[in-house]
Amino acid sequence: MTRVTGNHPSGAASSRTHLVRNGDISLAVYEFGPQDGIPVVLVHGWPDTHHLWDGVVPLLADTYRVISYDTRGYGQSSAPTQVSAYELNRLATDFFAVVEAVSPTEPVHVVAHDWGSVQIWEAVCEPGADQYVASFTSISGPNLDHLATWMRRGVRSGTVRGIGGTLSQCLSSAYTTFFMLPVLPYLFFRLVGTEKIWKLFLRLVEGTSAEQISLAPTLKQDMISGLRFYRANIIARMFGPRERRTTVPVQLLVNTRDIAVRPAGYDDTAKWVDQLVRHDLSRGHWLPYSDPAAIAGYADAFIQAQPK
Repeated sequence: MTRVTGNHPSGAASSRTHLVRNGDISLAVYEFGPQDGIPVVLVHGWPDTHHLWDGVVPLLADTYRVISYDTRGYGQSSAPTQVSAYELNRLATDFFAVVEAVSPTEPVHVVAHDWGSVQIWEAVCEPGADQYVASFTSISGPNLDHLATWMRRGVRSGTVRGIGGTLSQCLSSAYTTFFMLPVLPYLFFRLVGTEKIWKLFLRLVEGTSAEQISLAPTLKQDMISGLRFYRANIIARMFGPRERRTTVPVQLLVNTRDIAVRPAGYDDTAKWVDQLVRHDLSRGHWLPYSDPAAIAGYADAFIQAQPK
């Protein structure tokens, strides 16, 4: 592991910056807060980087040792061109590599959003995951196997509620079909993948002001690179869901106005998790921007509730 110390570019807090290796992948890792604090790892999704958490970090770093990282394909981390490099099992190994590097003797608490949450679901359902993860707070990113199983059950139920729930989720996920096309989405984001347009989109869709949004200078390439997450995983998981369970305590922050994931999609989660807490919030998809205090508050309460 190579260490470079310096200031965090966002100015949100002083950081310690690392490069963690996972085979050929280099991951940019940022640490905040006391080095002897309880470790909390923050994992972002599409099209964000560790800057997604700029509003959350200062609320946790007085107490916790907060670690965030650019997942593969984003920011200052490696961005392989092969779609297969973004399969969930490979993303999970990145997470485990980060944990082994920054907290080799103590399991970490994790807070993850969007595709960050999807890949942490993959990790916590691996055998022995509780040796690495003490708790997992999931935001706007389901376990894709659980979601696919829930959708199939809805169709097979033959009920209006079951079929309607599945159709509602299909409509919310319709954008993923566009994202998985071979050429068009890449051209689209080369044209519109600017900070100004993305902030306007978030204001129109979620009512989030520009001042609340922290973006990396790599936004356009991150948007394009991150499309590989969809192509590598959506079809495989929707048409071949696996039996995936976890003993890691899980907290769901379910945003009831989420444009991407319908709240009902989490209704079966308790079947797959030994310990589950759920909070429904009247918020949109990008909760880390719109209400970082809610994330910090729920994460802190959940972490403190775990056995020491």
